[in-house]
Amino acid sequence: MTRKATSSDVAKLAGVSQSAVSRTFTPGASVSSKTRAKVLKAAAALAYRPNALARSLIVGRSRLIGLIVAHLDNQFYPVALEMLSNALRTRGYHILVFLATSNGDPVDDVLDTLIDYQVDGIVMGSASISTRLAQRCEAAGIPVVLFNRYQDDAKLSSVVSDNHAGARAIAEHFVAGGHRRIAHFAGWQNASTGRDRALGFREGLARHGLELASFVDTEFRPSVAKEAARAVFSRPDRPDAVFCGNDTLAFAVMDVLRYELGLRVPEDVAVAGYDDVPISAWPAYNLTTARQQADRLVKETVDILVARIEHAGAGPRSVVLDSPLVVRGTTRPVPG
Repeated sequence: MTRKATSSDVAKLAGVSQSAVSRTFTPGASVSSKTRAKVLKAAAALAYRPNALARSLIVGRSRLIGLIVAHLDNQFYPVALEMLSNALRTRGYHILVFLATSNGDPVDDVLDTLIDYQVDGIVMGSASISTRLAQRCEAAGIPVVLFNRYQDDAKLSSVVSDNHAGARAIAEHFVAGGHRRIAHFAGWQNASTGRDRALGFREGLARHGLELASFVDTEFRPSVAKEAARAVFSRPDRPDAVFCGNDTLAFAVMDVLRYELGLRVPEDVAVAGYDDVPISAWPAYNLTTARQQADRLVKETVDILVARIEHAGAGPRSVVLDSPLVVRGTTRPVPG
């Protein structure tokens, strides 16, 4: 077996100290451009890469961030995952993705795995993971940021969109377009995102003396949204508009309306979603939706988490970002 090159080999070939090699491969460490160039040239010649695991034992940091998510079929999360990975990499960190399950109580298993990998921090994007996990991680000295959700706990950091205001704006848009029989296919009501969007939407309708014609908790599952669409929109008194708890649900509902029930969007039924994922702008959907500003959500999340990892005095913070309405072709034009 060929012996792997060591930092001593690189230092000898580059004509620098071993500490200079270490600084070259340490994010944020001070090293001159001339020294860096010599080290990188020598490392390339020797096919050398630093042992990240060994370094983590020395410095007491793995530079790994655990990301807990549940439903990657929600188109918002793959976009956010890529942004988070890129943003953390520029700060010298890398992501380990943990897929959570809503079956049983995953708290102990997930926590044990996170501790085994010695992650420096956690981004929690799964609504199926309980507050107890976040609290236990904090108690174990692992900073946590709740992404796209929050809990009523001042000790936990969170970054969310203003789901309440965004959903209320969709209700106002429907009413302004002349709709009166309005349905809501909501996201999971045990999650803050689903609850806040449902509450904001109801309040927006109530301002005009309207109540929901139909309400379904889809649990953010497209299959449930499809079944609900088949049932609700086959009735003689079907709603003339539906707000879906996210864009992925809206795509599922639109497919049923158009290709199974033969209804026109928006002439027969107006549809709105939430998130503004890239597919929402495709001509096939052209979906009216409330925009979650993923780039800003990610930036705030990374800033909070890195500050808590690298600065002992940094405390928890909660950030709420606006969620503007994006009007496209699935809703009626509003009279000027």
